[in-house]
Amino acid sequence: QLHFVESGGGLVQPGGSLRLSCAASGFTLDYRAIAWFRQAPGKEREGVICMNSRGGGTNYADSVKDRFTISRDNAKNTVYLQMNSLKPEDTAVYYCAADRQLFGRCVLSPGYDYWGQGTQVTVSS
Repeated sequence: QLHFVESGGGLVQPGGSLRLSCAASGFTLDYRAIAWFRQAPGKEREGVICMNSRGGGTNYADSVKDRFTISRDNAKNTVYLQMNSLKPEDTAVYYCAADRQLFGRCVLSPGYDYWGQGTQVTVSS
């Protein structure tokens, strides 16, 4: 069975940091484009940051530039989202995603094949 298990969400104060994890099961992340999306209440799901297959480059939304970093640990078959300098507008449910196609380039549109269940991130004082 192919699925992700997400963890690491929670409540954090503005300016704080969180690291989200997304462990894949039933397929390997190593040769696939991966991404993180988020969806705030009443808004559409938006692409936050993504990484090409084999770590060949990243794309990110302007709103998270210099604050969010995506990485992968192929040995653990896990993708991470490091979020620093968090703002209240970062509050959302965060989803990891991966492409079925191998050796692809990532995009920030939600056309991925595999999705995590989502984890809530709340930035509030």
